[in-house]
Amino acid sequence: MTDSNMSDDSIDSLPAWTFDQMTPRMKEGANRAEWKSLMAVQARTIPYFMEERDVMVQSRTGSGKTGAFLLPLLERLNPAQPTCQALVLVPTRELANQVYQEARTVFGDSGLRCVPVYGGVGYGPQLDAFRAGAHLVVGTPGRVLDHLMRRNLTLDKLDVLVFDEADRMMSMGFFPDMRRLKTFLPKHEFNAYMFSATYPVGVMALARQFLYEPEFLSLSADNVHVAEVQHVSYKVPAMQKDRCLVRILEIENPDSAIIFCNTKARVEYVSTVLQRFGYDADLLMSDLSQAEREKVLKRLYAKELRLLVATDVAARGIDVNDLTHVIQYEPPDDPESYIHRAGRTGRAGASGTAVTLVSGIEEATLGRIAKLYKIHIQPRELPSDEDVANTVSQRLTASLEARLRSRDKLQVERMQRFLPLARELMRSEDEEQLVAMLLDDAYHALSAAPATTEGLASDASPATPQPAAKPPRPRKDGPRRRK
Repeated sequence: MTDSNMSDDSIDSLPAWTFDQMTPRMKEGANRAEWKSLMAVQARTIPYFMEERDVMVQSRTGSGKTGAFLLPLLERLNPAQPTCQALVLVPTRELANQVYQEARTVFGDSGLRCVPVYGGVGYGPQLDAFRAGAHLVVGTPGRVLDHLMRRNLTLDKLDVLVFDEADRMMSMGFFPDMRRLKTFLPKHEFNAYMFSATYPVGVMALARQFLYEPEFLSLSADNVHVAEVQHVSYKVPAMQKDRCLVRILEIENPDSAIIFCNTKARVEYVSTVLQRFGYDADLLMSDLSQAEREKVLKRLYAKELRLLVATDVAARGIDVNDLTHVIQYEPPDDPESYIHRAGRTGRAGASGTAVTLVSGIEEATLGRIAKLYKIHIQPRELPSDEDVANTVSQRLTASLEARLRSRDKLQVERMQRFLPLARELMRSEDEEQLVAMLLDDAYHALSAAPATTEGLASDASPATPQPAAKPPRPRKDGPRRRK
């Protein structure tokens, strides 16, 4: 999508607000949080909340987006109505707690109540908060869906639905849960808002399911547009590059990716490492016979192959519209090859990510490429083993919880016979390896196919980030905002 398709000059665009334009309640909330001015994402997004119009916002972590939806909720929510009026869906328990703490500060003594809802903790405090009439629920899709299915939580009075860090939610595998959650949404009109650092195919499919004729705002640049390719780099130790690649794959969690190497020997090595780690990976290089090459390409085009490791020569002519990532195991020897590699993702209006691993003098090589082509390459901190363990644990938990919810009564009854064994294994340190092995097998079964866009092809529009129009939603009579 180009600026001519959507720009700040769009007739429907709403002008940004200033701090002085906020209502007294909103100013009080900002003062409680010690915010003396509005950040860009807040100034641009708040008008859409106040005008009750859906919007998709491209904004990075740390940009102030939490305040962008908490401040207008001071006006949109009614403290005299003790039920859930706003639902914020987030990818992790850490983010749920972070938003909850900020909400407590911003809401202060306004009478509005908030509750964080996520797995791994008891249901008791969450149930108490529902009974007390929490106005804002902040939670992960899986645990929110659990409460909806148990009828602990109802959304009959929902007015605002927010997707925070939508790209991370999709990478955690929450799309099936969110589609099921949709069946619990009210029939009456409500507004939906989406915040995401990137808008790949899976996130667009999610927006198409929930948002109604939204405008698209990008806060990642001075103009409003979709960044087709995001360029990032990771500085890694040269002797640990293979293990670092595995860590990066777990955090980035690409639906589909081509991993470029400069030599055939490295292609063979990297593909072997990935396969041994349980990834659905294959290789493509000039030494393959035509039959072997066609077999690999057939899997790639059919979206049956998640990771393809290849040389530049072997990858020539490959065109995959829904490729979410290009990963360069090392910068190319020829600077122009960087452009060809990165151009494999972000096709047909969708956004993509070009990741480069650099060590030693490779950092200077990548810097020269960036300067030559005037590309901003964002450096990212290499994820630690603890980061990876936390991420995969939450992703696996979400997957297992979803599988449990899909079981019928007979299947649940059948599994009861293993509860005594489960308790025994959890009590015994000697049997920890058995449990870890089962969890490892279950997790790597998730790597056998793309994690977030499987089955979404029919939902994804390659030409524009504007979700397809839904049937018109009738406006409610009179203003909905609290006077």
